[in-house]
Amino acid sequence: MAIVEVTELRKAYGKKRAVDGVSFDVREGEIFGILGPNGAGKTTTVECVEGLRRPDGGRVRVAGHDPFAERGPVTRILGAQLQESRLQPRITVREALELYAALHPDPADWRELADRLGLAGRLRTRFAKLSGGEKQRLSIALALAGRPRIVVLDELTTGLDPRARRDTWRLIHDIRATGVTVLLVTHFMEEAQRLCDRIALIDRGRITALDTPAGLIGRTATGTAVSFTPSAPLDARLLAGLPSVASVTRQDGRFVVNGTDETVHAVLSLLAGRGLTALRLRVTEATLDDAYLNLTGPDA
Repeated sequence: MAIVEVTELRKAYGKKRAVDGVSFDVREGEIFGILGPNGAGKTTTVECVEGLRRPDGGRVRVAGHDPFAERGPVTRILGAQLQESRLQPRITVREALELYAALHPDPADWRELADRLGLAGRLRTRFAKLSGGEKQRLSIALALAGRPRIVVLDELTTGLDPRARRDTWRLIHDIRATGVTVLLVTHFMEEAQRLCDRIALIDRGRITALDTPAGLIGRTATGTAVSFTPSAPLDARLLAGLPSVASVTRQDGRFVVNGTDETVHAVLSLLAGRGLTALRLRVTEATLDDAYLNLTGPDA
C-alpha cells in the first residue's frame, strides 16, 4: 500500500525547472530514498510532499490527501526534519520536546523519545550547547513528536562525523522498526545503500532510475572487477576473450578486468591453466557510487 503518491510533479522557480515530471510512490513501512546531487530537485520534491510548496503541475497525495490543500490531515500523520532548521539558542532540550508535544492532539511521550534517542541526559542542555549529532537526534525527536505514520528526513547526516553518522543510521532503522515509514533525502551513496529499501535517483529535476539498491547496482556495466599482477607475462587478449568481460586495462604490468562474478572465476581458471599466480589479487563489487555515475549525467 502506498502512503505517498507523486505523479508528474513539476515545480519551477522563474525559468529554472527544479522538478520536471517526477513520479514515484512510497510504500507504507519502507525506507524510501531520494538520491541525487545538490540542486537536483530533491528538497523541492519533498517540500511539495510536506505541503510547504505548491506544485506547478502534477499530483501529490499523502495517505490520500493533498498536502497543500489539506494540511490538517497531513500534519497529523507526517513529521519532518528539514534540511536547514534551528531552534532558539537558549531553549533547552526538555523545553523543545514539551513545546512540540503540545502542538499535537495525541503526542508521543516526549520522555520516552528523549530516552530512545539518547537525549535523556541532556534535557537541561540549551540548544546552542548541543553537539552536531545531538542536534540531529533532537530534530528526529521533534519530527516524531506527533506519532507520525511517515517521517521525512532531509539531508539528515550532512556535517556529521563518521561515528555520529552511523549512530544516526541505527536510529533510522529503529524508527522503521516501530512501523513508521521513512522518506530519506540524501546525497551520500553509502547512506542510501545501507538504509533504503528502494531509491529514486533524481538528476536535473527528473528521475533517472528507481529501484532497490541492488537493482541500481545491477544496472552498471561492470558489476565486479578483478585486479592482479600475473607472476609471468600474460597476453591481454586472452583476458578480453573470457565470458562477460566488459573491459580490460593494464598499467605497469597490473591488469584490471571488469565484468561479473563469472568473469572472476574465468580469470582464475585461465591463470591456473597457464601455471600463473595472481599476485596482489583484489576482487571488488560495484557500489551505488558506480551506479550513480553510470545513471547520471557527467556534470552531476
